Amino acid sequence: MTDPSDSPSPLGGTLPLIHGGPIPRLGLGLFRSKGSKAENAVLWALEAGYRHLDTATMYGNEDEVGEAIRMSGTSREEIFVTSKLWNDDHGYDQARKALELSLERLGLDHLDLYLIHFPVPELRKESWRALEDAYDEGLVRAIGVSNYMTQHLAELLSHARVPPAVNQIELHPFNFRTRSEVVELCEKEQIVVEAYSPLTKARRLNDPVVVRAAREYGKSPAQILIRYGIEKGWVTLPKSSNRERIRENAQVFDFALTAKTLEALDQLDEGLAVSWDPTDAP
Repeated sequence: MTDPSDSPSPLGGTLPLIHGGPIPRLGLGLFRSKGSKAENAVLWALEAGYRHLDTATMYGNEDEVGEAIRMSGTSREEIFVTSKLWNDDHGYDQARKALELSLERLGLDHLDLYLIHFPVPELRKESWRALEDAYDEGLVRAIGVSNYMTQHLAELLSHARVPPAVNQIELHPFNFRTRSEVVELCEKEQIVVEAYSPLTKARRLNDPVVVRAAREYGKSPAQILIRYGIEKGWVTLPKSSNRERIRENAQVFDFALTAKTLEALDQLDEGLAVSWDPTDAP
């Protein structure tokens, strides 16, 4: 395999992982993008400079994502591809088969990152062992989790032979302080935090504080929220299947938020979860 560090630096640069990586700081979320919408979103994102694609078995678009990668003409080694293990596929053998099927659908010989999508009780330990073995074999360059809160991470860290490189959770100004404990644990354990739904599924784009910041910086509310995640040190994964919005969401590396603006955004916390909230999950 070619070392991905030899590839050109992606838009916004990268963050190091404790294994695998480096990981681009900006990625395209592909939830609810299917068929030609998924293909076009990937093509437009790669055209706009994205080099990080975040899909999952549950999204039902791995075939289209793989086809768009091939159509794009962009070197595979320049693209960081993530997929995720779905809830029905937990257990050692099932997880291994699910990973192989994801690779088959994507048409790839390896993933850059494979995540446990949700902390399903009982079988998640066996699933993690399957991911560790896949990592040893080079089928995945890095392994991690999604929607893991402090209790889930503590359990995983107590038995993991290969610690998680990434934890992907919903993060934005409207839940940052509520989720500060899990973010701090990730930082302590050198686990990169990925922020999904950074735009709150558009539910808070009209918030007065966000709108005021957008006017002050000459940016859109979406760009303010994406930049917020970047400044927090998270890998940020805005989702869109609109060509202009995909381009706009990438234009967040030509400005910086002041400490005053960041503090004002931090104050917006209301414990908002626009996706499934795993806080009390066993």
